[in-house]
Parts: sequence; C-alpha cells; structure tokens
Amino acid sequence: MTAGAKIRMATVWLDGCSGCHMSLLDTDERLIALAQQVDIVWGPLVDAKEFPEGVDVTLVEGAVSSEDDLERIRLVRARTKTLISLGDCAVTGNVPALRNKFGAEAVLRRAYLENHTIDARVPREIIPPLLPRVRPIHELVPVDVFVPGCPPSADLIFSVLIDLLQGRASNPAAKFG
Repeated sequence: MTAGAKIRMATVWLDGCSGCHMSLLDTDERLIALAQQVDIVWGPLVDAKEFPEGVDVTLVEGAVSSEDDLERIRLVRARTKTLISLGDCAVTGNVPALRNKFGAEAVLRRAYLENHTIDARVPREIIPPLLPRVRPIHELVPVDVFVPGCPPSADLIFSVLIDLLQGRASNPAAKFG
C-alpha cells in the first residue's frame, strides 16, 4: 500500500443475528478514528451490489448455513487479504448450528408445515437452499483472525482492528502500510 492510502474494509453478515455488527457500531466515536484509516467498501450499510475485489480486511459475522452463504464466503475469501471470523456464530457455528441435531429438512417442516395454518408450504423462492449442516467459517475457507464472543465487545473489535491497522497482527498478510 502507498503511504496515506486507506485500508479497504468490508463487513459481511451470514446466518446470525447482527449482534456483531451492532458491537462494531458500539465503538461509537472511535468509528471516526477508524474512518480516517479505512474505507468501508462493502457491508449492510453500503450500497454496493457486488462484493469488490482487492479488499484488505473483511469482518464476517454469522455461520454458513445455506448455499448462498457458502457461495458468498468463498467469493469473500477469494477477494480478501485478511479474513476475520467475527463472533461465536462465525467461529463455532453457535446458535445457527443448533439445527444440526435435527437436520435442515426437519427444521423447515417444523417451521413451515407443522406450525402454519394458512397455505402451509416450505418457501423455495425466498429462502435459499439450506446446507445439510451449519458450519463455522474456518471449516470452509481459511480464516486469518478469530474474534470470539456473542457478540464480541466493542472494545475487543476495536482493539483487533487497530492492531491490524498498526501492523501488530501475528499474521503477516494482516500487516499494512
């Protein structure tokens, strides 16, 4: 990177509750300090239609539970230098992985057939096809940094980001400047 260039950062939300993104926002005024060093190029609040190439850091929240999630995480990994698994769903599968005990079809039957009184059917147009098992990100693509917590605290997220930005990461790919 050239001196003075900003880090290209993205955030991704897979199968989770958005609590990790809320913790990122809870860094409050420290977001201003981050904004001086990073350009957010993708995320829930960015109007980009396609995940960009050449992303320096991506924070990924949530587990991989659908074919769409799997396609997205593979694309994100291919276009990201440093991938951060953010929160317990991304790190371990956490709450979304509770369905693994029952299987995807049983969960869909329970939600859309057994507990529905009008037009009982499993929607196929709105819900992406579910994978047989919910999996944490690192089981499917290489992860550079793990940030546990449900959700991780704003202080922890900020500390990880500042360490990366200041070259204090243990992963050489995570050093910028």
